[in-house]
Amino acid sequence: MDPTTLAVNWLSAHSLIESFSTIGVILIVFAETGLLIGVFLPGDSLLVTAGIAAGGGLGSVHLKLWPLLIGCPIAAVLGAQVGYWIGERTGPVLFRRDDARVFRKEYVDRAAGYLDRFGPRRAVLLARFVPIVRTFLNPLCGVIAMPKRVFVPWNVIGGLVWTIGVIMLGWGVGKSVSNIDRYILPGVIVIVVLSLLPILREVRRSRAS
Repeated sequence: MDPTTLAVNWLSAHSLIESFSTIGVILIVFAETGLLIGVFLPGDSLLVTAGIAAGGGLGSVHLKLWPLLIGCPIAAVLGAQVGYWIGERTGPVLFRRDDARVFRKEYVDRAAGYLDRFGPRRAVLLARFVPIVRTFLNPLCGVIAMPKRVFVPWNVIGGLVWTIGVIMLGWGVGKSVSNIDRYILPGVIVIVVLSLLPILREVRRSRAS
């Protein structure tokens, strides 16, 4: 096994980009949105850090912007479709087990409640900006048989808005802020907090209505 792979910090966006470059970013976006084993991989922080690297603000680590803007949305959309397919094909069997520790029926019920609260379109869109939720919502949409005519277009919209928006935010920061390395961790925290704002706003609206 490549010793470089063993040295990778899989929870660090900087380490992942430094080790695997653009193709790694694209594959991780796919895994985080489509494969349940990718739930612990960084999503928002990876995209914003990749954008910073494309803007030249990550020291010796530099990525090209256009491959990110093309590859990451495709990976996000395809990943979510794979997640939906997994839920559609195997979800009912997995959730039927009373002793299941991860694929519990209660998760389906929570997803159904989430979809009822926001509506299927907004739920699929807003879930893109919430870590963990964007990993599990896609297969859960397959389990509850959300119509594909609803899931597919909003999956595409959400994938485009999330990936391109966060990458371009990071790119702008990388182009305009010098010595960005020291600000990456606080910046990632800010990005994650901002990504939760749409959900919090919708929760407040739903409670007020």
